[in-house]
Amino acid sequence: MPSDLTLRSLLSNSPLPQNEVRILMAHVLETHYALPRSALLSRDDMALEIEALSHWKELESKRLDGEPIAYILGKRGFHNIELQVASGVLIPRPETELLVDIGLKEIARLTDSQRLIKLLDLGTGSGAIALAIAHEASNISVTATDQSSDALVIAQSNARHLELATRVCFAQGNWYEAIGKNDVFDIILSNPPYIANQDPHLTQGDLRFEPLSALTDHSTGLTCLEAIIFGAKAHLNTEGLLAVEHGFEQSEAVVELMRTAQLQDIQIHLDLAGHNRVVSARK
Repeated sequence: MPSDLTLRSLLSNSPLPQNEVRILMAHVLETHYALPRSALLSRDDMALEIEALSHWKELESKRLDGEPIAYILGKRGFHNIELQVASGVLIPRPETELLVDIGLKEIARLTDSQRLIKLLDLGTGSGAIALAIAHEASNISVTATDQSSDALVIAQSNARHLELATRVCFAQGNWYEAIGKNDVFDIILSNPPYIANQDPHLTQGDLRFEPLSALTDHSTGLTCLEAIIFGAKAHLNTEGLLAVEHGFEQSEAVVELMRTAQLQDIQIHLDLAGHNRVVSARK
């Protein structure tokens, strides 16, 4: 085959950033040749066969059109699990792993209570938070909700793939409407839509391809957070924990909502970039 079809040539001549080129090409090598990512270096003189080359060109073209890599590959790593993702769900972000860590820390605190710990994930999307926690902790009962039937199909598929289908219960509905009015939990976690309507970020980068309803409340960016915070007391056990993700400029507003809802022990948590990202409080 011509030398311009070797891995070395295809990688160096792609207009995509090199980190993205390597992610996409590694997927092609795994799919067509069952080769590990290290083959990008160890076998860079290898020429792609026609079918693999066609697949590479398709992936490269999609990314050049702006489609998120997670949607192109159909998967995304999150915490210690890998999730299937598609255009019907938000792409899980590293920042949201902070909610998982907060949940796991609270589970560890409650573990000595000798009872099953109940956790609620509101607006589960791909199932990221619920499944990451169920994967790490065994002494819990997890309920995950979403108003989107498309999202729940993907989340349930992820649960089966991760062999967690018996550990997580899924329910459809808008926030607390998805559960019984008397259902109470030790922990409520949520990464709701918090981008304000008309925010310019909605028309930039990966966000252009993600479901709008998972990104914005079509209002101030605070209406979903408000519904979750004001509804929490009715569904939390005494001293139960609520933690919500928010935009890095929204922490003061979220803290004020927590105070108005008469929640206690309000804390702001920073993400790895040093931004205010999560506020937690107790009943």
